[in-house]
Amino acid sequence: MHVKMATDIGSIKADLLIIGVFAQENIADVLAESKLSNASGKNVDKHLLDSLSKMAAEEGFAGKAGQQVMLPTYDKAPFKRLLLVGLGSSSEVSSAAFRKLGVQGAKRMAAISSASAAASKTKSTNVSLCLRVSSSAKGKSAKKEATSFSAAAGLEAVVEAWILSSFSFLKYKSVKDDDKGANQKADSLNLTLHVQASGLDLATVKRVSEKAIAIASATNMARTLIAEPPSYMTPTRLAAEAQRIAAAHSLSVKVLQPTQVEKLGMGALLGVAKGAKEPLRLIVLKYTAPKAKKTIGLIGKGITFDSGGLSLKTAVGMEHMKYDMAGAAAVLAAMQVIGQLKPNVSVLAVVASTENMPGSNALHPGDVLKSMNGKTIEVNNTDAEGRLILADAITYAIREGVDELIDIATLTGAVVSALGRVAAGIMGSDQTLVDNVIASGKTCGEQFWQLPLFVEYKEGLKSDIADLKNAGSRGEAGSSSAAMFLKEFTEGKPWAHLDIAGVGWIDRERDELCKGGTGFGARTLSNYVLSQGK
Repeated sequence: MHVKMATDIGSIKADLLIIGVFAQENIADVLAESKLSNASGKNVDKHLLDSLSKMAAEEGFAGKAGQQVMLPTYDKAPFKRLLLVGLGSSSEVSSAAFRKLGVQGAKRMAAISSASAAASKTKSTNVSLCLRVSSSAKGKSAKKEATSFSAAAGLEAVVEAWILSSFSFLKYKSVKDDDKGANQKADSLNLTLHVQASGLDLATVKRVSEKAIAIASATNMARTLIAEPPSYMTPTRLAAEAQRIAAAHSLSVKVLQPTQVEKLGMGALLGVAKGAKEPLRLIVLKYTAPKAKKTIGLIGKGITFDSGGLSLKTAVGMEHMKYDMAGAAAVLAAMQVIGQLKPNVSVLAVVASTENMPGSNALHPGDVLKSMNGKTIEVNNTDAEGRLILADAITYAIREGVDELIDIATLTGAVVSALGRVAAGIMGSDQTLVDNVIASGKTCGEQFWQLPLFVEYKEGLKSDIADLKNAGSRGEAGSSSAAMFLKEFTEGKPWAHLDIAGVGWIDRERDELCKGGTGFGARTLSNYVLSQGK
């Protein structure tokens, strides 16, 4: 993607011009305000502008959120087509409206690109987008304009959504290149931004777009990791991806083998891995900021396939279990962003990775494991394996000197029952940390809902023969119970737990995301760390 400022959007030769329009705005005024001119510097023919405005009205376009209308220019303007996208009321504008603007623009351009590629073998498509964050509506009917939304936030949302919408995973598809027009990479979709808003200069545009491109590209990388089949994306392969990221962005990296993990006393991780033929990996990435005042620990669950172990899942329950490493993918994506943008805060990432399989040496219900911090765990459900490997990973991060902890995992089916596919569950021991993570997610459209950690949930984790059971009372507060188990290993550190089981995978297209792995959490973690490094 190529993002740049343009002083005169209408002078740019483009396949598509996109303009966001607020409710109650007069289309003719919006077009006039956009300083449309032809290539010779003269104003676009007034009759054309009037015609475009009239056509939009005839199509019922009124700037309502999500509305759109495509209008031809009949070769009377430098741009071949005009796409008007409704942003809704200016008094209620948010980044969500601008993400939809980016999504709709990217999809329209992909369709144009596909048609152009089929007709003329064109390899790139040019689009010009007019970024507006305030309404030109006048008169008594005009609502008070928003003051809390910035042009920078609009720019970031548009660019992120554009790149995310351009994602596809076609590695295993038997298709010809000519058939991929609708799935072009973002690099072949040339975006020029014209900004009609205060608060944005060239330096700000560069900084904001650089951040948005870094985060969205890393999120797409996470989606690729999730999309790979489990026979390919093994713990060894996941470790290799971490090493690639480290080499590209000057991060330190360690990949611990089973013998090294055993020496550290990580009995919980070793126990889960016993039934798998593929060897486990403990992946450790470190970014060190020279003047950092704290170190943030990011902990990711990396179960590359979850059969449930001897507590075997149903066939339907196993269908998408390659995505059980989505937490690990989000952490690796965040580390890529951190390595690229280099905030002034140190970050230690720990990914515990293994398969959970019912092999001949598999963990039994009733077995007792000794964790790295010394606590013993009675296993009453081998399909509650994620919290076991996270427990040892959390302890490892604490031993390495982190000041606060954020773990992210596709941990419980209970969170899907509670929140559906709309929001992730969040719990924690430090309300400020929890609030900051929620706020970081809000900026990029990743929603969280805080669930309780009542002390009573600990009662269900009591074991007759060990310090803890790994699963609480069946059918009761499953997400909170799992989080309460993890809390037992945080040793008083500020800690937040992100349960993304419901949002890490979607079965139908939603806004900027196609069906499949979403990369959920990559944007939230990136935004949180960057906010702490200012």
